[in-house]
Amino acid sequence: MMLRNICRYNRQFGQGIWPFSFPQGQHVPSLSTRLQKASYASATKERKKFYENVSISQGEGGLYEINLDKRKLKTPGGKLLTVSNEALAIAVATEWDVQKDTLKFYTMHLTTLCNTALDNPTQRTKDQMISAALKFLETDTICYRVEEPPGLVELQRNEWDPVMNWIEQRYNVVIGSSTSIMGPQIPEETKETFRQHLNSYNFWSLTGLEYVITQLKSLVLSFGLIDRHLSVEQAVLLSRLEEEYQIQQWGNVEWVHDYDLYELRARTAAGAMFVHLSSESTAVKRKILQD
Repeated sequence: MMLRNICRYNRQFGQGIWPFSFPQGQHVPSLSTRLQKASYASATKERKKFYENVSISQGEGGLYEINLDKRKLKTPGGKLLTVSNEALAIAVATEWDVQKDTLKFYTMHLTTLCNTALDNPTQRTKDQMISAALKFLETDTICYRVEEPPGLVELQRNEWDPVMNWIEQRYNVVIGSSTSIMGPQIPEETKETFRQHLNSYNFWSLTGLEYVITQLKSLVLSFGLIDRHLSVEQAVLLSRLEEEYQIQQWGNVEWVHDYDLYELRARTAAGAMFVHLSSESTAVKRKILQD
């Protein structure tokens, strides 16, 4: 079923809903416990679909809401799930609309990122998120180079060096690479440049960027993706260069490799989309999507 009447704005909806609940009479854990155990960790679970229609509406302050039938979607922490622009609302609503008989929450990456941005379950500040992102430079995927075998050494040089050259020129920084297990010594000037750049992101965009960095285990590749220097496929392949080399040499369990690859692409693409949509200040043209 395609998304019906997705831009039919209506403020007359009933109570909100989040698909994780506790049986009546059962002790309800503290908020922090619920967020960590019953909600975010439960993203791997599935549940029978309990709604037919998905739509979006514009509520107070111009924020957009997602509606499952006539119930407003809420975060695991009990907050109304609201987003700042229509484009992101449509993307999140589409995740719910494409679900079949069983809801696969682990496939709903944009919804998860919205929940994380709204609930901030670990109560981190923007500065803490930036510091965590910068720590990836110390062990960045493309900063650490092997000394053997020769084939992998050449592959890393041919594939990673152009990206390293690009980011050093793009941001006027020095990063370098190293074969030491300690990684390269990153100049403080480079860290400060990246810190200032990361600080230019709003909290939501930074949440998405951090998600991408975690998937690729690389700040360099993440910047390349967000700046549209790399495609999702390129960024993912470069982050798995050594694994792909080993697979070419020794083979693999095909379905396992393919599943992991597609999952990584999906998560990375969702994170990158979230960054861009969270930065979007203009609403997309209103229209109704029909079956």
